[in-house]
Amino acid sequence: MAGGSAAAQEFSLPEECTAYLTVQSVACSVGHHFTCEGDPEGHQRRVDIDEGGLTYFGEIDAETQWIASTFVTSGHSERLEENPADPASFTELLEIGASSFDFVTLSEELGPTRYVGADLLTGESVVIDGVELLRTQYIIRAENAAGEIMWEAEGNEYISPEWRMFLAGSGVTTVGEDVFEDDRSPREFIFPGEAGFLSRNPKYGCGVTESSWTPIN
Repeated sequence: MAGGSAAAQEFSLPEECTAYLTVQSVACSVGHHFTCEGDPEGHQRRVDIDEGGLTYFGEIDAETQWIASTFVTSGHSERLEENPADPASFTELLEIGASSFDFVTLSEELGPTRYVGADLLTGESVVIDGVELLRTQYIIRAENAAGEIMWEAEGNEYISPEWRMFLAGSGVTTVGEDVFEDDRSPREFIFPGEAGFLSRNPKYGCGVTESSWTPIN
């Protein structure tokens, strides 16, 4: 009985996919990172779950480009347009400490969205739950097909050179006249075989009133 209950609380991966990391964040969200057979080399996927269930699933490549994203709460999906003007480059960020980007995603629901910005290594390293991460600073804006700014954001994130991924941090997002602050920093890292791996249940920060804005990342 207990074993069946525990299994029911685990997220079920798609077939031929293998998870390697679960991340509990401070903002009532748990994310699972995994790879799938048949995907191009270096690609990895992620799902996020909050108190209400699945909120996001997406795929990045080895340079952390947003290949595909589905935002469950807003009901839209995006896919990276080919031949970005300035592709995101995780390699460049590691090698020279900064990387700009200028790319477009295509969405059946929203149409094209252009993202322009940059990531910068601050020179700081932090240890969270025994995992060493590098701290970054970012700026980004999103524009619609008419070139109008939909939202702008700035703040700090973390990267793992080993896993070749960004992890959310804290930031400020401006949407028109409205300004939203949020912090989605990692709190706990859980690996295969450890208690809580692939859990459907976020552990931290739940039950707290949050803003209605969730920045894309």
